[in-house]
Amino acid sequence: MEAKNYNRRDFLKVLGKGVVVSIVLPSLWAEHINASSFFGHQMRNGFDDDINQLVTHLNTFTAKHKEFYATQPMRCEVECMKVQYPLMFCEIEEKDLFVGRAKYQGIALSPQAFEAGGYCADFQALEKIKKDERLTAKNKKIVQSLIDYWKKENGQAQTRAAFPQQMNQILYTDGWKEEPIAAAPLYRMSGTQCDYDKLCRLGIDGLRKEIETSRKAVGAAATQEQLAFWDASEQSLDLFAEVALWYADKAAIAQKTASGNRKKQLIQLEETLRKITTRKPESLHEGIQLVFLWAVLSGSINYGRMDEYLGDLYVKEIDEKRMTEEDAIEMLSSLWLMIDSRGTTWDARVIVGGKGRRNESNANRFALTAMETTKRVRGITPQFTLRFYKGQDPILYQTALDVIGTGNPYPMLYNDDVNIPAVMNAFKVPYEEAINYLPFGCGEYILYHRSVGTPSGVINLAQVLNITLHKGLNSVSKRQEGIAPEEYTEFSTFEELLSCYKKNVEHYVTQLAFHEKLEYDVIGGQAPFCYLSLLFDDCIKRGKPIFTGRIHHLGGTLEAYGNTNTADSLTAIKKLVYEDKKMSLQQLVKILDADFEGFDRERRMMLNAPKYGNDDDYADKIRVEIDAHLCNYTRNMGPKAGLDSYLIVIINNNANVTMGENTPATADGRKAFTFLANANAATGGADKNGITAYLNSIVKPDVTIHAGAVQNMAFSKETFNKYRPKTEALLATYFEKGGAQAMINCLGRGDLEAAMKNPENYQNLIVRVGGFSARFVELPISTQREILSRTLY
Repeated sequence: MEAKNYNRRDFLKVLGKGVVVSIVLPSLWAEHINASSFFGHQMRNGFDDDINQLVTHLNTFTAKHKEFYATQPMRCEVECMKVQYPLMFCEIEEKDLFVGRAKYQGIALSPQAFEAGGYCADFQALEKIKKDERLTAKNKKIVQSLIDYWKKENGQAQTRAAFPQQMNQILYTDGWKEEPIAAAPLYRMSGTQCDYDKLCRLGIDGLRKEIETSRKAVGAAATQEQLAFWDASEQSLDLFAEVALWYADKAAIAQKTASGNRKKQLIQLEETLRKITTRKPESLHEGIQLVFLWAVLSGSINYGRMDEYLGDLYVKEIDEKRMTEEDAIEMLSSLWLMIDSRGTTWDARVIVGGKGRRNESNANRFALTAMETTKRVRGITPQFTLRFYKGQDPILYQTALDVIGTGNPYPMLYNDDVNIPAVMNAFKVPYEEAINYLPFGCGEYILYHRSVGTPSGVINLAQVLNITLHKGLNSVSKRQEGIAPEEYTEFSTFEELLSCYKKNVEHYVTQLAFHEKLEYDVIGGQAPFCYLSLLFDDCIKRGKPIFTGRIHHLGGTLEAYGNTNTADSLTAIKKLVYEDKKMSLQQLVKILDADFEGFDRERRMMLNAPKYGNDDDYADKIRVEIDAHLCNYTRNMGPKAGLDSYLIVIINNNANVTMGENTPATADGRKAFTFLANANAATGGADKNGITAYLNSIVKPDVTIHAGAVQNMAFSKETFNKYRPKTEALLATYFEKGGAQAMINCLGRGDLEAAMKNPENYQNLIVRVGGFSARFVELPISTQREILSRTLY
C-alpha cells in the first residue's frame, strides 16, 4: 500500500535513521549535506569527475567479492577493502589538520552504510550512475550487472531471504517509514564503541603482537576459522598502514604549493601519518589521527571515552610546554569538523567524565578543553556527552551547565549514580562491567568495547493499540495483523483490553528478537569486520569475529515509539469508557476512525483525561505498567533468541514524527497522521502542572529494565541563566530522585516561532530533536511543529 493513499507528506527522504527533511529549504539542506555527508553525497575525491573510472572501481570491488566470498569470506573483506579505500577516502581540504574525510559510493562493505550493514549497495545512486551521459555503453551494461548482482548478494537481502515463514508473515515489510506498520526489522550492524584507549596504548605494532600471542597460546589446536581470522586481522593492519602512507604522500605533495603556517601543518600531518603506521601515538595530534582514521576504516561512528584515551597525551604535552591549550582547541576543533563531515547526525558520540576512567585527573583536564571546543565550534556533531557522579570534580558539571546556558544542546548529561546500577540490572552484568556503560546513537547504552547493541527493529505501540482496538485489523492498511482472532475477547473490562494489547506487543517483539540474532548470523557471517573485532574484548584471544565468534557480550536493542500516546490513550479509555461510562468502546473506536470529525466534544474529553507528565498517579501508573511489560518481555527474549541481552530503548530519532504520519487517531485526543510524543517525554503541551510535576512523572518508569530512554527538557534562556541556582537545584533533585539523563534545550522565548517565519535569520539555532540535534530551520515543518509543541519552562 503506497503512503500517498493514507498520508499527505511533502518531504524529501534523507539517508539516516528515519529522518525526513522538508523540501521547503532545499538549497540550505543541499549546502549542508554537500559539505558533510559520509553516506553518498558529494565531497571531492579522485572519482567525482570520472564516472567511468568509478564504474571500473565498483566492478573491481564486485569481482573481488565473486572471487573470494564463497570460499574465503575473511580474505574477501581485506581484498574488498583494498579496492574500497581509494574509492572512499577524499582529498585533504585546505584547513584540515587531519585526514579521513570519506564517502561511500554506490557499493560498500561497512557495518552501517546506505541504512544497512555488511556488503550493501545504494541502488538509487547506481541507477543514477547508469543514466549518466558520460558513461560508455559497455559501462552501462556493467552497472546493470552490478545492480542485478548486489540485489541478491547484499546483507539486507540475504537476511530477508533467511527469514522463516512466521517471521516473514509478521515482519512483512521493511518500509516502516512509508507504511502504517506496528513493527519492522532493520539491517544495520551498529552500536559499536571501539576500545580506542587500547589502540592508543598499543599502537599498530602492539596489536600485531597481541595477535601473535593469541596464535601461540592456541598453537596446533587452532581451527581453520581462527587462522583465517588472525590472517585477515594482520592483513587489515597492513592495510591501515597502507592507507596512512597513501595519505602521507598526499600531504607531502600538498606541501610543495603551501607556505607559512599551512606548510608547517602539512609537514606535521605527514610525519604523524608515517609514525602511526607502526608505533603508538606520542602526541595529541598522533592520537587524534590514529583514532579518526581507524574509526572511518572500521565504519564505527561513535568515539568512546575520549578523555581517557587522549587525556594523558594532552596533559603530557601541556605540562612539557610543547603545546598550549589554544593549540589543543585548534586540533579538537578540526577533529569536531572531521567528525561532522561524516554526516552521522544520529550517532557521533564523544564521551567525557564518569566513573571508571584511567587517570581521572588527566581525563578531567582534557574534558574541560573539549567542552570549550564544543562551546566554540557549536555544531550538530559530535554529540558531546558528560557522564557525572557524586564525588566527581564539580567543575566539569558546572562548566557543562555554562555551555548549555549559551543555547548549545551539548553536553548531554548522564547520571552515573543511577545509570550504573540500572545497567547492572538490565544487562545482568557486575559493577566492574556496568561502570563502563556508554550511550551511543540516539540514547542507547552499550558496554564499552565489550558489547554491541544494534537497534535492529522498531515497534510502534500506538499502532499496536490500534490493531488491538480493531481486533486484528490495521485500520489504515486494512491488513489483518497481530494475534490470532480467537485470542481476542469482548473487552468487557479494561483488564481484558489491556491483556490483548500486551499479547500483541509480545507477538511482534518475539519475532524482532529472533530477527536480531538472525541478522548477526547472516551479515556477521559475511565478513569478520576486522577493524571492529581488533578493538573489542575477546575477539583476538578467541580468534573469532565480533558478531559470530564472538565479542564478550552480544546484545541487541529494539526501538520503541508511541509509548506516551499509548499510555495516555489507555488512560483515557479506562477513565471514559470503563469507569465514567461516557461512551462505549465501540463508540470510541468509531470516533477515532472518523479522526474526530463531528466529535469535537468527545475529543475534548479525551484531551482532558489524565495525562502522563503531571505527577498524576492515575495516568503515570499506566505509563509505568506498559513500559514495564514491554521492557521485561523484551529482556526475557534475549536468551531465548541466543543473545546475551535484548533490551528496549525509548529514544527518538525523528521516527516519532515519521511513524506518527502513518498512525491513525489515538484516544489521547491526538489527530490522525500527526507526530507521536517524543521518547520518554509527555505529549507536547500535556504537561500542565509545571516543571516539578513533569520531572516527578518522568522518573517513575523503571530505568533498570531497558538500555536507555531519552529525556528532553526545554528551558528558556531567562529561566536557565537568570535563575541559575534554582535551575541547578531543580536538576539536582531530578537526578537525586532517579533521573538517568537530561538532554536540554536552552532557547530564547519566541525564537522557534520567529525561526519558522524568518528562517534566514536563524541559521545557527540548534535544537535537540530527540536523541540527536539539528539546525531548527533545516528540519521538516512537522518536526518543527512537534518541537514547538513541547513545553518551554
